Amino acid sequence: MHTPYANTDRRVATTVIEVVMRCVMCKQGETQPGKASVTLQRGETTVIVKEVPADVCENCGEYYLSDAITERILAMAEEAVRKGAEVEILRFAA
Repeated sequence: MHTPYANTDRRVATTVIEVVMRCVMCKQGETQPGKASVTLQRGETTVIVKEVPADVCENCGEYYLSDAITERILAMAEEAVRKGAEVEILRFAA
């Protein structure tokens, strides 16, 4: 998991601001809005969250989550740990 926005280039449309970032991992691709599956593990608990809104590198597929999305994903994982789940597979709800 990564939090964005080093190397940003802002493109402004009429009312929408799109942030394009060069991928920190491959240094070749730019990120585009998309979805990712996030896998987290703590102790004996593995949590997979599908359909997570992310900025995804068009070249290598590395994803970057906003602070707000990261906070929600970590809360979901913490709940799975609290319940004692061994494996939890969830779909992100907007």
